[in-house]
Amino acid sequence: MKILPISSYNIQNTPKSRRNTPSQTAKKATYVSNMLYNDLTNKALINFNGYFGDKQPIKKLYAITSGNNEPKYDNWTNNHIYEYGYKKWINAAPNEVLKRTPAETIDTIMNLTGNRQIPERIETPNIGGKNWGRTANYIEINPRLIAKYENGVISDGLLNTMKLMTLLPPSSERAANCIILSQLYPSLYGDGTTNDETLYHVDLHRGISKNLTARGLDHKMGDDEQVKAFNDLAHLLGFKTGIRMPLSEGQLRIKGKDFSWLRNEQAYIDACAWAIDLGFDSIYFDSGKHVVNINGYCGIGAIPNAQQMSYILRKIKEYSGRSDLSFIGEKCSESSIYSAIGFNAGTDWSNANHIENVKYDSRKQASSETYAAGPDVSNDNDNGEMTFDERLNRLNSCLFGYDNPKDKLPAFMQINDILPLSPYINTHQVMEHAIQMDGSEAWTECERHLDGVFRTDENARKYTQEVYKTFSKSLY
Repeated sequence: MKILPISSYNIQNTPKSRRNTPSQTAKKATYVSNMLYNDLTNKALINFNGYFGDKQPIKKLYAITSGNNEPKYDNWTNNHIYEYGYKKWINAAPNEVLKRTPAETIDTIMNLTGNRQIPERIETPNIGGKNWGRTANYIEINPRLIAKYENGVISDGLLNTMKLMTLLPPSSERAANCIILSQLYPSLYGDGTTNDETLYHVDLHRGISKNLTARGLDHKMGDDEQVKAFNDLAHLLGFKTGIRMPLSEGQLRIKGKDFSWLRNEQAYIDACAWAIDLGFDSIYFDSGKHVVNINGYCGIGAIPNAQQMSYILRKIKEYSGRSDLSFIGEKCSESSIYSAIGFNAGTDWSNANHIENVKYDSRKQASSETYAAGPDVSNDNDNGEMTFDERLNRLNSCLFGYDNPKDKLPAFMQINDILPLSPYINTHQVMEHAIQMDGSEAWTECERHLDGVFRTDENARKYTQEVYKTFSKSLY
């Protein structure tokens, strides 16, 4: 891979033949569909016009699932609140929360946030300004893992993620907590079934993954409306949101056709911009490090070089009309090159086993207001062997590894670092394969799966309480 000099990151230096610039009359949330070409036929793939679904998708979801228009007081919520200052979330076993209905979950969220009615307009929380991603805590959740499993079909991943996020501590006053979904778009093989394979491979321009959408909402609520409802509920709870996107050419498809960075750059940009229009605030780019440093590259096929990546990030912001997005690069270092490209955060860079190491890296990067590389508690390659004490120590380093709060480094973690997964699975396994659990004698296979995903033993529950205490100390 050719590494370009820093001067090449100026977008004006990008050859016009590669820019594929949309019409100058294009407005926010309006994409030029005639630029999305099929590799073989030059036929437009899909008309991307942004989000034009129901303006109140939460209210629509609530009406469909409850038969009512307004939320009600929820005694269950009142009996399961974890409260610190004026911040509130739910303290309960994950499998109990996942078995609640979507309407009950919306009741819970409205009660937690003090809303007697579903707000007509919900904005992303204003935490940390437009450069919030530089200090954020990114929490990855795999919707396929916590989805509904029934008769070989996987569905409802988004609805169950809505339920699970009520168990997560909300953002502090200074640093946003950002939920990253491991998947938004379909995987290549078996999407929506128990034959589904790796989530590191993505088929773009084929709609939302069936692992995420609810079959029970077919013909009642659009897939895009379900995504937007998830984002609105997350924002209402005080979270930022994002998605994982691979960069390796061989891990991408366009409607089942081979992907090429030479031919399909525009299609990739549009897919990212559409995700932003559905309400996401950030994108985690798998293999982000390698747009600059190819050493140790384990992907398949070509990836964008630094100049092309800079262009891609600029266009996502331009098309979505948002200057407050966060772009996270996997294993991107503290090098200013990544900042020049347009990234806001790099992951897995500082040694979280020792808080003094994290503080040292915080001091070194204190002068940068737009980009920093920070530590992980764990990542998608976690084999599950870390002890609870080790995880708590790493979490403490991630949340408090600084001398001055404004110099906090970004941190990345998995749901496993808050709500421990079953000892029979780990984060890498569930990224590579759809794994159905059988964790109880419950009546339905869906309940048996949900009973088996998370640890609910006394030690796991005690660990989660310690995590809550650690997050609580960071809230104000």
